[in-house]
Amino acid sequence: MNQTVRPRIAASACPHDCPSTCALEIEIFGDRSIGRVRGAHDNAYTAGVICAKVARYAERVHHPDRLKQPLRRIGAKGSGQFAPVSWDDALDIVAEGFIRAEQAHGPEAVWPYLYAGTMGYVMRDGIHRLRHAKKYSGFFSTICVNPAWTGFIAGTGKLAGADPREMAKSDLVVIWGTNAVNTQVNVMTHATHARKERGAKIVAVDIYMNGTMRQADLPVLIRPGTDGALACAVMHCLFRDGNADWDYLDRYTDAPRELAEHVRTRDPQWASRIAGCPVETIEAFARLVGENKRTYFRLGYGFSRSRNGAINMHAASCIAAVTGAWRYEGGGAFHNNGGIFHLDSNLIEGTDLRDPSVRMLDQSRIGAVLTGDEDALRGGPPVTAMLIQNTNPVSVAPDQETVKRGFARDDLFVCVHEQFMTDTAKMADVVLPATMFVEHDDFYTAGGSQYILLGAKLIEPPGECRSNHQVICALAGRLGARHPGFAMSPRELIDATLQRSGWGTLAELEAKRWIDCQPDFAAAHYLNGFAYPDGKFRFKPDWPNVPFRRWHRNHKAPSVPQLPDHWEVIEEADTEHPFRLATSPARGFLNSSFTETPTSRASEKRPEVMIHPEDAAALAVTNGEEVRLGNRRGAVRLHARLFEGVRRGVLIAESLWPNSAYADGRGINTLTGADPIAPFGGAAFHDNKVWLEKLAN
Repeated sequence: MNQTVRPRIAASACPHDCPSTCALEIEIFGDRSIGRVRGAHDNAYTAGVICAKVARYAERVHHPDRLKQPLRRIGAKGSGQFAPVSWDDALDIVAEGFIRAEQAHGPEAVWPYLYAGTMGYVMRDGIHRLRHAKKYSGFFSTICVNPAWTGFIAGTGKLAGADPREMAKSDLVVIWGTNAVNTQVNVMTHATHARKERGAKIVAVDIYMNGTMRQADLPVLIRPGTDGALACAVMHCLFRDGNADWDYLDRYTDAPRELAEHVRTRDPQWASRIAGCPVETIEAFARLVGENKRTYFRLGYGFSRSRNGAINMHAASCIAAVTGAWRYEGGGAFHNNGGIFHLDSNLIEGTDLRDPSVRMLDQSRIGAVLTGDEDALRGGPPVTAMLIQNTNPVSVAPDQETVKRGFARDDLFVCVHEQFMTDTAKMADVVLPATMFVEHDDFYTAGGSQYILLGAKLIEPPGECRSNHQVICALAGRLGARHPGFAMSPRELIDATLQRSGWGTLAELEAKRWIDCQPDFAAAHYLNGFAYPDGKFRFKPDWPNVPFRRWHRNHKAPSVPQLPDHWEVIEEADTEHPFRLATSPARGFLNSSFTETPTSRASEKRPEVMIHPEDAAALAVTNGEEVRLGNRRGAVRLHARLFEGVRRGVLIAESLWPNSAYADGRGINTLTGADPIAPFGGAAFHDNKVWLEKLAN
């Protein structure tokens, strides 16, 4: 890259699996190189601030280890032995593998598998068009959002909340269950602005003293999976101390007196025994909420990744209704704005071809699916062929030992379309080189704010890299799949989707750079009623009928608490497994992305587990010593880091390192479970009981 040439500055959007979806300004050198990446100052949410990972994006784009040509496996599965092959030959091999699977077991033997390595609609979701056209097995996405979205919608009836820019106008910002310093830097931008300009306080609720907790005026440190107990105790204090807004409760909520009676026995002493948080901290938290009507609850994903996660999310969201915080600018609650965009996805996803009789397979249970579990397969045929885009299940999926056994099957044909040789790509039969976001056209919605953003193609890709859209359309031609979307370019798909959805044209979006879709104040604060027929916020949801995407057609939601509570379904520690482990996100990585870039790896150093010094002393474990963690799912080796910022009995392993970073090649998700979270699925990444032992010298 010749940095002596003056670059042009181009607009784009961050494509990664983060609610912020930052508006970007990128230095472009010629037609093949990028330089510095900055946040767009004139975007009111990004406000010129982006995370360090994305600021260094040139490291990823120009990384010497990028995949640049199609590869065919020539050694044993997982050996990493591949030989170059032409694109035509590679695509022919993939098509032949899918046709063989269909001939032997029917179209449901093919399972297109994806996730959010890119959040762009064209490149992420076009794979659905192929599966709908071919009647391949469906993909039920559960690994991230299901418990959180279900829990929030249970109260409001809609996935939307107070404008997140209003955090800057709050008197109290509660950052609950998200380490925004690591994962949503813009939350901290607006919260700290409120602190500087208004003297606002920041409360953080989390399970270890992470970067966000250290910046809070009041850090509320609890045990994993106990957020519902904390929320109930806060509501107990609000009712007890006369800080409940009864006018609001009677007008806008369904069962306020029943809730008040329910939490009467759930006092701070009760919650302290469950959550491990001192009574005085709970009282101080409740007092701040009661005294500041302009309290903004910014509710994250982390605390929903327990087996009671949906219940915890709902319980936390109820507090803003008890105080009537929704009435005020800078008050209310927010988790995600996905309900405001109303996109017509037919051309991109081919939803007009969807056959409801085709089975839906659970993303999180990929291990059980690939090892032939009858329930996971929904009584259908085995999966014998896969196309994988935008995800790395051999690293990120739970119950890793089962996942690896599934991918090791000789009768399973796998094509992986990727940017780097990931753990999953190493298990493939065919690996195809993928473009990055600056190398193709796409558009995005910001779930953590309120924008539709354009990410136009800015440079040519290296080598023979092709976009997801190119691969899907090329396979469709070989497989005889028919849909208008296969004949359209990404720009044509974007333009048509925007127009069908009522958001104007691509030309208009290109000129504006983004569209602000934020509803007006009354709508965003539900002052005209919540999104249920009676307009009431639900303290007492009808859980089986919460308006969220459903589980497979034969699923029956288990019985869950009717009112906010601590639901005792988490993996509690026991004699054999005296610790509870959470696999929280690292600052330098984003899931398994950025694990290949030198600065991210240098900042994270090595896989470690945080343990309280007193717990370590009881096991004669010293700081930096190699230890082994295990449970019935398997065992991993990593290094201990003594850390006073956790409750005793709690372990934190910030992740996700590639499996090869661990001494025995087993990553941290060896220990996480794939059993579905109630009521509509999900993975409990932060809810694991484990033992810990020092390694023999």
